[in-house]
Amino acid sequence: MKDNINNWLNEHGDYLYRFALARLKDPHHAKDAVQETMLAAIKNNSYEGESAVRTWLTGILKHKIIDLQRKQIREQPVSDIIDLDNSDTSMDDFFDQSGHWLERQTLNMPDGSLEQKQFLTILDACINKLPAKLKAIFMLRDVQEVENENICKELNITATNAWVMLYRARMGLRKCLELNWS
Repeated sequence: MKDNINNWLNEHGDYLYRFALARLKDPHHAKDAVQETMLAAIKNNSYEGESAVRTWLTGILKHKIIDLQRKQIREQPVSDIIDLDNSDTSMDDFFDQSGHWLERQTLNMPDGSLEQKQFLTILDACINKLPAKLKAIFMLRDVQEVENENICKELNITATNAWVMLYRARMGLRKCLELNWS
């Protein structure tokens, strides 16, 4: 058993770390998530060979990432949640008095790889500017494609609250991209 675990870490550790880092954006949290994944794999030893070891470990890691994000959200001050409402990002900037879009704008995806890299860098910076709870729900729903019902259960929020928070996150990202990406 011990040899299997050492092999798992040697063969899959780097992949699991990169997977966690891409979602958590913090090297320390990514390392912690991988360590928790390996501990859970050792403790439960539920691998039955029905899937690849990497697939099984990645499944455990996904749950550890969600647990970590949920913990971060619960420990977040309430003032962070409503940060967008008090910042320069006002939803009134997008709508007229009747509630219709002022101007329908589209973001043109750049054709060149250098431009795409610059766009992704700006997008990442904009995502990191979001308050922690809005960032978490955006990452869960739009990046990790977790179903809304599961997000509500994990974050202990209502479906309506989830949609409002997701809307605010998207509008905040849109405004940030409009200001920073030409």
